[in-house]
Amino acid sequence: MTLPLEGIRVLDWTIWQQGPICTSMLADMGADVIKIEQTGHGDPGRRLVAAGGAEVKRANWYFESHNRNKRGITLDFAKPEGREVLYALAEKSDVFVQNFRQGVAARLGLDYATLREKNPRLIYASATGYGPLGPESGEPSFDHLGLARSGIMLAAGEPDMPPLGIAGGIADQMGGAMLAYGVMTALFARERSGRGQEVNGSHLGSMLFLQGLSVSMKLMGGVAMPRTFRARAMNPLWNHYRCQDDKWLALAMLQADRYWKDFARAIGHPELATDPRFENLNARAGNAAACVAILDAAFASKPRAEWLRILHDAPGDFIFTIVNRVDDLPDDPQVQANDYIVTIDHPQCGPTKMVGVPVQLSETPGSVRTPAPELGQHTEEILMEVLGFDWDRISALREKQVI
Repeated sequence: MTLPLEGIRVLDWTIWQQGPICTSMLADMGADVIKIEQTGHGDPGRRLVAAGGAEVKRANWYFESHNRNKRGITLDFAKPEGREVLYALAEKSDVFVQNFRQGVAARLGLDYATLREKNPRLIYASATGYGPLGPESGEPSFDHLGLARSGIMLAAGEPDMPPLGIAGGIADQMGGAMLAYGVMTALFARERSGRGQEVNGSHLGSMLFLQGLSVSMKLMGGVAMPRTFRARAMNPLWNHYRCQDDKWLALAMLQADRYWKDFARAIGHPELATDPRFENLNARAGNAAACVAILDAAFASKPRAEWLRILHDAPGDFIFTIVNRVDDLPDDPQVQANDYIVTIDHPQCGPTKMVGVPVQLSETPGSVRTPAPELGQHTEEILMEVLGFDWDRISALREKQVI
């Protein structure tokens, strides 16, 4: 079956997470992504996580998750021969992606202006912390700073909490996803115009967009969505509750008056339906603490599995789900049914589970096909296949430690 980006070649000069996530998304959809790493060193993400000892061989989850489906080549850009190889690859490629600090690419002769001269149809994508313009455009950034600058640390949690970090490289992940969106849009535009262009994405812009509803409320309503106390939720049917077995259940009934009477009966408190403190949305908001306390006590009386059965079987068509831990996700039946987690055969580690492709295309679906490349694994293959180099030329580059 054809993959949607088959025939598109991407040069991936990125490290850590934000840039590599962008190119892994393109690779999942079939692009031939060539990961370019510094000869002898490689992406520092290769060394961030221990890959296991001699007895137990484990995949480097950090590097593997960001670099699956790619081919790998090593080049030394400090040597003119290395830059010439890169220029030759750029002439035969569709996309170039980099996430180095502003000025690094230009210093090495790998900036957009230089590569555009080699290939006017090239899409040149850059991932930064704070955007390509402004007084801090050249400042370095990592995921934690993306969280901090975007406001999300003070949007998560309750009003009396300090800024909260969020695990999992969320700003990097979001930045990479938005850059991939920009690249694919630019490729589509090139189909119409025949021209390449520069694409810029950032932690700040991506995380601001992630919080677009709250930011829009600030822009048009004068104030962003405030942090709220769970125990004082203005709509107690838009909240989460701890069950008897310390597992949590989340409710999301935005049109709460539609559900309130049936819900009160379902949880064994039919008197709440006629209690004047809770008779409508406004009344419940005015007595939120008392209402949430009653629901807290009710849900604490039974284990979560029983509440799931009760709410599912009761009349009312309630909207609810479980509160998962990340540890729970691999076994979630919806995750499994939709291939949100898949298994590949890793040559060193055997069957290895990875996050799958988050969107499904009915005719040309993306897929996870290969693990991340070893450092320089495909160097000779790429030089011969893409550039037509012979073994003598490749050997000369190796002798000069260019590759």
